[in-house]
Amino acid sequence: MTTPYADTPDTTRSREGTDPAHPLLVRLAGLRERVGALVEQRSADDPTAGDPLRGLYLSEGAVRHLLHAASAAPAADSADSADSADSADGAIVALGPGDRLAALAARADLTELDTAILLVALAPDLDRTFEPLYGYLNDDVSRRRATTGLALDLCATPVHLATARARFHPSAPLRALGLLDVEEPERPFLSRSLRVPDRLIAHLLGDDTPAPALHAHLSPMAEPLPVDDDFVHRLAARLRVGPLTAYLREHREGDGLAAIGAALRAAGLDALHFSGPEDLVPDLLREARLGGGAVVLSGLPDRPGPLVRALAAATDVTVLLTDPHPYDPQWSGRDPLVLEAPRRGAGGTAAWSAALGPDAPGFDLAATVAPYRLGGDRVARAARSAQALATFEGTPLTAAHVRLAARQQSASGLERHARRIRPEVGWEDLVLPDRPLTQLRELALRARHRDRVLGDWRLSAGGGRGRGVLGLFAGESGTGKTLSAEVVAAELGLDLYVVQLSSVVDKYVGETEKNLERIFTEADRTDAVLLFDEADAVFGKRSEVKDAHDKYANMESAYLLQRLESFDGIALLTTNLRANIDEAFTRRLDLVVDFPFPDPEQRLALWRHGLAHVPCAAGIDTAPLAKDFELAGGSIRSAVVTAAYLAAGRDEPVGADDLLEGARREYRKAGRLVPGEANW
Repeated sequence: MTTPYADTPDTTRSREGTDPAHPLLVRLAGLRERVGALVEQRSADDPTAGDPLRGLYLSEGAVRHLLHAASAAPAADSADSADSADSADGAIVALGPGDRLAALAARADLTELDTAILLVALAPDLDRTFEPLYGYLNDDVSRRRATTGLALDLCATPVHLATARARFHPSAPLRALGLLDVEEPERPFLSRSLRVPDRLIAHLLGDDTPAPALHAHLSPMAEPLPVDDDFVHRLAARLRVGPLTAYLREHREGDGLAAIGAALRAAGLDALHFSGPEDLVPDLLREARLGGGAVVLSGLPDRPGPLVRALAAATDVTVLLTDPHPYDPQWSGRDPLVLEAPRRGAGGTAAWSAALGPDAPGFDLAATVAPYRLGGDRVARAARSAQALATFEGTPLTAAHVRLAARQQSASGLERHARRIRPEVGWEDLVLPDRPLTQLRELALRARHRDRVLGDWRLSAGGGRGRGVLGLFAGESGTGKTLSAEVVAAELGLDLYVVQLSSVVDKYVGETEKNLERIFTEADRTDAVLLFDEADAVFGKRSEVKDAHDKYANMESAYLLQRLESFDGIALLTTNLRANIDEAFTRRLDLVVDFPFPDPEQRLALWRHGLAHVPCAAGIDTAPLAKDFELAGGSIRSAVVTAAYLAAGRDEPVGADDLLEGARREYRKAGRLVPGEANW
């Protein structure tokens, strides 16, 4: 009798010309034999076997044959039936290192019947000769995919067995793990079509390209930098044991991702770094199951509950979440392992050395990178930027390149609330007595070594206190307070952000605190120096509460006191009236630097420094100006600028008269009597 199976090709080779040694095709060859046997069995006494229109209509003879076959079917032995629900002709033995089906079955804990059903369902997608065979067995030439009934028949499993039918339930592994789709729910159970996702078939054939829907939401994990941390070693050891769902709360952006990357590398696991909507979670988890990797999420959405619940439900996949917010038990009924990500301290010379490669030894790398606390892949990105800058300038890599690249990686939203200054000054620009100069250098020293002293040496006061460095610069206007802050920032290789009080102070209750919180939060995650100019406006003394205004003003001060305790950055406060600063703030300061009014010797140095790059007339002497005009450094600079404009208007060098006029104008602006001109 002629049947569609008579035209079946040799079982050792596919018609598609695919490598016959592929383990999946070897399995399909065995399946083809079983399909052929079933075709022979059904066509042996089928009156419509030779009818070319078979499957398009139902004749009277075919109806009588179906009725006879149904009444003659023997009852299956219950014990044998129970065994067949869990087995499909023996164990799935791996057919070599490339047998991804066997590897997937082991990872997903699939039964032999599950694996056999999966093979039956995917056969038409790999070998088109299965399509007419399935159409014949389905008794419908248009239905060229396997159905649930056909799959059970090919697996020699009774279709009425509850445990066998349960393998197609939505909660069963095949469907719950996204490995099999049962289509056409409106049809009777045994007539529903089976489809294997294209992504699974591609994976079984050796293609590891993620599904198109996921492609835009997956980003590569940065190459992990060396992290010699006990936390990382413990996390890696736990990951080697088996699937884990963990939540790492990071103190600073990038800390958690850096720890996760290092732990995954130590555990030998790949990662899917995901940032997408909740509806893609099934595809994401399937991708992780196929590759045996871990799902990594850094930065949760505003309402993370649904996303966390969907990910935490997957007990067979490693899911690692990291975010600055504390874990909320309401996010999921199944709590992950909640951990605190280790703080990434400043410096990290080993990570920078690894990122810079052989270009690093040309300068003192440890001193250069000491102020920066870059997390995640920021160190590697900064290293690449520094090398690109050096290449662009055609010079060897220098500390200046590294510092500039590090500052670029540390940019943040602070510019919405503060004015950024990129320091272009140095210690030589300061004209100060020895005591404030020494204190300023100590301030920079504290900023460099705070992680070692407060962290490694455990000298933090506890109570949730941060590792910030706080300094107060007190002195009259123009004595160099802002310039000194810029010099400290330049010494540390950081940008200076001057807080604009107009964007902070708000007349509505509670808004000032909210604005300050935004500033401190951004400063905590940014390598920068924060400057509160005229700080007594927000750090003023608390007063006795006599009305609601006093109450809310005191609340602002109380908030600032608490926030400074937990601050991790570098903040400098300047004031012209030190007595106006609340004593509670003063106690929390690391250093208070007093800027005295310059004496005649310092004023002379300031005049000479201001004229250092200005063309001056021969024989000009600034000593009388320094002696007769009691001006602070800022006023002296303004006087020099005025003199320079006067001289530029005549297209001549700056003369003594120009400087005298500049000094007089500064006196007049201050409402002071101009000294006599007897000596001029």
